[in-house]
Amino acid sequence: MSRAVTALLLVLLCLAVPARADVTTIATYDFASGAQGWGPRGDGVALDTSTGALRVTGRTQTWMGAQITPPFEKGVTYNVTARVSGAVALTVERTPAGGSTTWERVGAATSAPGEFTELSGSYSYSADSTLNLYFESSEATADFTVDDVVITSDSDPTQSGLTTDFETGTAQGWNPRAAATLTATGQAAHAGNFGLAVANRQASWDGPSLNVLGKLAKGSKYTVSIWVRSAQAQSLGLSIERRQNGTPSYERIAAPVAVTGWTHLTGTYTLAHDVDFLSVYVESAEGALPFEIDDFALEYIAPKPIQTGIPSLKDTVPFTLGAAFHRGATLGEHAKLIEKHYGSVTPGNALKWDATEPAEGQFTFDEGDALVDFATGNGLEFRGHTLVWHSQTPAWVFEGATKEVLLQRIENHIRAVMGRYKGRIGTWDVVNEVIDENQPDGLRRSPWFEITGLDYIRTAFRVAREVDPAATLVFNDYNTEFPRKREAMYKVVKQLRDEGVPIDAVGHQLHVNIENPPAHFIEDSIERFATLGVEQQVTELDVSVYTDFVSTYATVPAEVLAQQGHRYKEIFDVFRRQAAKLTSVTIWGVADDETWLSTFPITRVNAPLPFDDELQAKPAFWGIADPSELPASRLAVTVPAGTVTVDGKRDEQWDRLPDTRVARTGNLSASFQLRKAPSGVYVLADVTDATDDRTDSLSVKLGSTTYKIPRGAPAQGFKAHTRKTATGWQAEALLPSGAATALDLTADDVRTGPDAVFSGTLTFVPEVREFTAPKETPVVDGVAEAVWNKATPVDTGTWIQGTSGATAKVRALWSPSGVLYVLAKVTDPVLSDESPNAWEEDSVEIFVDPENNKTKGYDDDDGQYRISFTGAESIGGTFDAFAIRDNLTSAVSRTSTGYIVEAAIKLPTVTLARDRVLGFDVQINDATGTARTAAVTWHDPTGQSYLSTARWGALRLGK
Repeated sequence: MSRAVTALLLVLLCLAVPARADVTTIATYDFASGAQGWGPRGDGVALDTSTGALRVTGRTQTWMGAQITPPFEKGVTYNVTARVSGAVALTVERTPAGGSTTWERVGAATSAPGEFTELSGSYSYSADSTLNLYFESSEATADFTVDDVVITSDSDPTQSGLTTDFETGTAQGWNPRAAATLTATGQAAHAGNFGLAVANRQASWDGPSLNVLGKLAKGSKYTVSIWVRSAQAQSLGLSIERRQNGTPSYERIAAPVAVTGWTHLTGTYTLAHDVDFLSVYVESAEGALPFEIDDFALEYIAPKPIQTGIPSLKDTVPFTLGAAFHRGATLGEHAKLIEKHYGSVTPGNALKWDATEPAEGQFTFDEGDALVDFATGNGLEFRGHTLVWHSQTPAWVFEGATKEVLLQRIENHIRAVMGRYKGRIGTWDVVNEVIDENQPDGLRRSPWFEITGLDYIRTAFRVAREVDPAATLVFNDYNTEFPRKREAMYKVVKQLRDEGVPIDAVGHQLHVNIENPPAHFIEDSIERFATLGVEQQVTELDVSVYTDFVSTYATVPAEVLAQQGHRYKEIFDVFRRQAAKLTSVTIWGVADDETWLSTFPITRVNAPLPFDDELQAKPAFWGIADPSELPASRLAVTVPAGTVTVDGKRDEQWDRLPDTRVARTGNLSASFQLRKAPSGVYVLADVTDATDDRTDSLSVKLGSTTYKIPRGAPAQGFKAHTRKTATGWQAEALLPSGAATALDLTADDVRTGPDAVFSGTLTFVPEVREFTAPKETPVVDGVAEAVWNKATPVDTGTWIQGTSGATAKVRALWSPSGVLYVLAKVTDPVLSDESPNAWEEDSVEIFVDPENNKTKGYDDDDGQYRISFTGAESIGGTFDAFAIRDNLTSAVSRTSTGYIVEAAIKLPTVTLARDRVLGFDVQINDATGTARTAAVTWHDPTGQSYLSTARWGALRLGK
């Protein structure tokens, strides 16, 4: 045969052989680290892996051996290979839903004595079934050995997803975690004809679970969701249990939320660990009430490659830029994103006390080791977070602890944790969140402080320095940008450093939102702590898209993301100006798909980071990397009606609102206010500009018309007045504008440039009303004594529910001791406290914003003080009103036409003095039976006073 013919035949032969589909490895078991999920099948059977293979002994029946729940999916063909020694068979015990159990052989092999041979076979099934995969032997009492079990498939079940809808009338693979009973029934159907009823639970964690081993690939991301319903009010969540070599770990997919009607629990999950057991389950926050589930779905999320053609964030800033991360972020595209954009990392939870020392002297470092190894392997700096914190500290740490015992526990913990990573972790948050600005000494009343005083801080830093003298030791806290918290922390840090406590750096967490706090607060804090000579780091930066604790978006609007981008620019402008005082900035997360703000303070969609759920750059990214790429954004500006005299003197009208800030550019900044009048728009602007140049100007563009106010010359065509101030200059003018709502304000510093610019959209509202509280001190007893006659009353007349009902006449007084007094005479002949909800009972609500900040959320010292006609008090504010809950004293008395509420409200965060203006409002709730049927305020027309201080009125302290 010629060479040509031979070659042709070879080609034809190759063409005749079909290409083999890509093989996916589903599971491997090499027994190098134990039984890896396999268990004994039959009484007396023992499994031994000490030789690195699975030795099966103690058998007395042919079916006895080793078993596991296989990662098999209906309709998929699996190939199984194993090395076996002895006469060994591999079998599947299958019980179809509603059917009888069958035993189906996968493969069998017999080796020569003392040798290994290969066992192989394939398996598939087509009906919903419960499966058990096991090795057995036809020799009833013979020992045998198994090793290197490999399960493969020509398709990839880790990408095909999984759904259960119970339409077969069965549990479809769901099983109870303990004693719960699971029943497929039409009464539990969310959609279709069947759902799953869960009853007879014995604990909060006892409920339905579904084996998903083999359905999730390590490093892949999935959406997991289920519908739940409960006849009785309770909170339900969705979690996952994973095990490796019998050690369980639990992770939350969807945090428990209040459930009554059908509620959709959904979240994303990335498998970041090797596992030999994996199941999803529904649990309750507490209790063991029954509930129902339906329509479960597990969906694979195909990763979108990270963008490689954009700047690396770490290369655009003059300091180390880092991100908080977790085990899942060390895999796949997340790892690539970290490597491209960040120069340091910090663990969100892996090095906290509960993660590293759950029981005294029992340390667990698997997570920490994996994260530190990733960082060092990729040349990243590592920040350790955190050694001592009041939260996420196991209860045993404080149980029975004397001062000496607790300080020794701190020392033991720090020596073990820091010592393990000495030389690999260069910075540690030694203490975290120890400041409480509402305490006289500025210190949080945590168990640490209650038992040891300041000594726990002294001990923590001393021991940390001894363990790793080269590490940077950080005193870390949140809200350090707010003036009161800033000063409280400053005093504590200064005191400790003066004592010789080795505090190297302060950490500013900076959990902020798209509007507050003002960027200059951040800058002020950096400059303030610079006077201590300490290093400064931003440790936990994120920018929430919400300004309050209750609002939610189904999808965050594009204009909000654009606003967030400009907010990131404003903040990073501060960081760049202060770069000589900052060594690092850490963003609290890699991308929006994993952020603590998705469940805090409530479960909602939040997008606080520079990269979105698919790891793609957002406007927030461009706000850091290249602001010229930012989309246009206009901030909302509320403009109340009002009339002022344009004469350079500050009318009281301007005191009713805070100024709107213009982002600082270089050393140029500005703030302004507007008022709408029939003749136009009044503007008052303060420009901070140290260079006194008469050619500087302020330009205000309303709609298509630009009004220019020169610093040193008369304005043309409208009335204006300018004057020099200690920090620059002030402009006041009446601009003859009509109804234009587009605003562009520019402060122009001719000598230095560039300009400070603000763009906004105006909303015109009624005038901010004001009334006066005289300086007097009444007795709080529910009686309107004569001193109250010195205060002029105001009437509640702004209806937010209904158009008639209970109303009140309201007076206010104040004392230099820091107390505001309020008297409300309520006209309401029919009173009810039948509702279980305090806000639906007949009551008076007093709203006080001590600093009159008029924000869309609440500051810590803002309060909603509710007093019912029965005298029951309830208080609303941030974080369960922790900062103000002790501020209220009240008394109530009945009258022939209703009732009187007299209240004293302590305002310790401000100094009360004549002409101070407080944000203030009063709301009267009118109840009929169990429902609120009407509500009226003095000022705020929005019905949102319990969420926002923005539309409250003003209370001026008088003489």
